Amino acid sequence: MDFVRIFDTTLRDGEQCPGAAMSEDEKLEIAHHLAKMRVDVIEAGFPVSSPVQFQAVQRIAKEVEGPIIAGLARAMKVDIESAGKAIQPAKRKRIHTFIASSPIHMKHKLGKSPSEVLAMAREAVKISRDLVEDVEFSAEDGTRSEWEFLRELTEAVIEMGATTINIPDTVGYTTPEEYGKLFAFLRDNVKGAEKVIFSAHCHNDLGLAVANSLAAVMNGARQVECTVNGIGERAGNTAMEEIAMALKTRKDFFGIETNLETTHIARASYLVKTITGMVVQPNKAIVGANAFAHESGIHQDGVLKNRETYEIMKPETIGLKSNKMVLGRHSGRAGFKERIIKLGFDPKPDEIDSAYQRFLEIADRKKEIFDEDLVTLFSEEVRKSESDNYQLEYFHINTGSKTLPTATIRIRIGDKVHEETATGDGPVDGIFKAIDKTTGKVPLLSRLVISPVTEGTDAMAEASVTLELAGKRVVGKGSSTDIIEACGKAYIDALNRL
Repeated sequence: MDFVRIFDTTLRDGEQCPGAAMSEDEKLEIAHHLAKMRVDVIEAGFPVSSPVQFQAVQRIAKEVEGPIIAGLARAMKVDIESAGKAIQPAKRKRIHTFIASSPIHMKHKLGKSPSEVLAMAREAVKISRDLVEDVEFSAEDGTRSEWEFLRELTEAVIEMGATTINIPDTVGYTTPEEYGKLFAFLRDNVKGAEKVIFSAHCHNDLGLAVANSLAAVMNGARQVECTVNGIGERAGNTAMEEIAMALKTRKDFFGIETNLETTHIARASYLVKTITGMVVQPNKAIVGANAFAHESGIHQDGVLKNRETYEIMKPETIGLKSNKMVLGRHSGRAGFKERIIKLGFDPKPDEIDSAYQRFLEIADRKKEIFDEDLVTLFSEEVRKSESDNYQLEYFHINTGSKTLPTATIRIRIGDKVHEETATGDGPVDGIFKAIDKTTGKVPLLSRLVISPVTEGTDAMAEASVTLELAGKRVVGKGSSTDIIEACGKAYIDALNRL
């Protein structure tokens, strides 16, 4: 069957963007959801880069079934053997090896001649094929490479047994017309091109990643490498949700689509956002908060008469409900549980109990609780662990325009409750310093993001903090209708992760 394969690199290329580092458990959680979405390939990581990366890839290979599990490796024996060992437990496995092919990269980064690069590429694919049957080769910075050398390189690695050929736009330099012509050139001129799958991997430096990937598909590419929410180095990667929905919505034009289960897109977007702390802009295509919102009177009138007047996609196709169910303080446990399940969760009884109690507390402060509030609330409850060292019991802030902000914090550490008071430049700084005094930990706060979950003055706030301590970097999350409390919860969540 002719279809476009989705190669998801959220866990590898996506994680390389600043602040998006994930723990082993977090990577596994995302990988399981990607498998549920029926992505074709999960690039689980770069095994040789660190023991943590190796362990995460190996665990995904052991525990995640369905997709092909790929490990990245430079065109070096040590990298390839590490990747092969990490993915070995997977039922379906792939080694993804690469080497730069552009003149600027070969000269200034590798210090190698084209003939040396050609030899290294051949050897890398040969070593990879001795370990696995499925080998992908990438010509790094392919779009700034000389086409004739790229043809020669591609032909050589196909001869050595490569099964997928990836032509990356590593620095987001190309344009749709140019990229499409490059794929057409290689498919028409490379000996053995009919034996392999050609793949597109684009970065978004000029905002053209999705357009370039679609141009590649129109010229024979049958794999697109992408990430959830388009996260990745610099301006990010091709957004998986945009590629999938473009091909699905405009099948009349492209004549081909993916095998992705698109109804899990919204959940994937939220999962990656909360784990990485990378906020999704409201006007982001497909998964932004405003993607299916209508404020203009003309638009609202049109949608009420016929949704197709201003909606080219149904929100249900990505896992959203067009009509939001509003819950409040009088809602029962059964209705709460039903809504949680409809939002894509598989709740355990104890998780429902604790989340429902939290729901009632929030309902007393908030007139209406929307789906987005419930997703945030329940996700936070699921993240909680009985083994957490620190638990917030109480806090009090004294602040004002001419008052030195003072925070009093009470934290349970094991069986004991500890209380400390500290001052800060502001209420958030004060609560963080009070937590530091209570726990005896003084990490570096490298990032703080506060964003509203829904609209209105009583909206839930979601805080994300990135802490660094002793060479480790973690992201903590917290939510509340009180911004200060959300920040305090996020800080403590990060300390527990440390």
